[in-house]
Amino acid sequence: MTQADKPAAPRSAALDPDKVSLKQLRCLSAIAETGSFRRAADRLGVTQPALTAQIAALESGLGLQLFERSRRGAALSPEGRELLGSAHRVLEEFQGFVDRAATLSGGAVVTYRTGVPPTLGPYLLPHILPPLHRKYAGLRLYVRESVPRDLEEGLRNNQHDFIFTPLPVSDRQLTIVPLFREPLKLVMSNDHHLAGKARINREDLLGEEVLSIEEHHHFHRQVAQLCERLGATVRRDFEGTSLDTLRHMVVMGTGMAFLPSLYVASEIHDQSELRVTDLHGDSIARIQAMAWRSSSPARALFRELAQEIREILRKQQPADIIVIDS
Repeated sequence: MTQADKPAAPRSAALDPDKVSLKQLRCLSAIAETGSFRRAADRLGVTQPALTAQIAALESGLGLQLFERSRRGAALSPEGRELLGSAHRVLEEFQGFVDRAATLSGGAVVTYRTGVPPTLGPYLLPHILPPLHRKYAGLRLYVRESVPRDLEEGLRNNQHDFIFTPLPVSDRQLTIVPLFREPLKLVMSNDHHLAGKARINREDLLGEEVLSIEEHHHFHRQVAQLCERLGATVRRDFEGTSLDTLRHMVVMGTGMAFLPSLYVASEIHDQSELRVTDLHGDSIARIQAMAWRSSSPARALFRELAQEIREILRKQQPADIIVIDS
């Protein structure tokens, strides 16, 4: 009799939850992903008989046949397909529990993958990472820069555990927590015809040419919308590849620009060639947020980190940012 001809596991009258283990669920997940008991055993570093025994015990405890075995491999039964998603969630929650305990104890190192836009990361992270490291000794962050659109997609696809991103973001799969409002500063060369004005009003920008970074950046869209509201024009023939190149073009008199206040505070120390000012009577800012998958097993930690970041920024008050309370 082949394994395919063996009768299904008997259905028990009452399920004993103590007979279901995390090891069995890991075996279930590995076989479902590899389609083979042999390949699953290799992945888990166990013998095939040991793996088979774990699945047999799980099927007996549940009173269900979870796999249809054949010489070609193993495929989930209808009951197995129904339970696989729940098994994955249990394993994720358990891993989140272990990671959270390791972070709190300061023992084992836990690494999370975070994403941040290039117009924010280099100017925000120096303020928040050292205090976070002092409080969470076991926490490590692997940081990757990308434009917000790609960051959000990477978050949905499990490439990132959480991200920093400008608003708006709308996705029911994500938890989005606003952190702070970041003012945008108006920057122009000192020989610009508006540079000598003591106060620059929104009416002064009517018809003015404004520089921005390349279109694929979220910040470009923010500046374009702002210029449309103010009656200014975004220059399409000169677009910076970064905030630094944008600043250099402003110094050369190519046009004026709006720059994030965290960048200005970090990079523009000598204003002998630049005029940095606010637009009088108009509050111009972008809102920065932290986002993660709502189903993430580390969601409680991420919410705690968001609150900790707020407290750090509230104490430091860098670049006139305004912390948004939850």
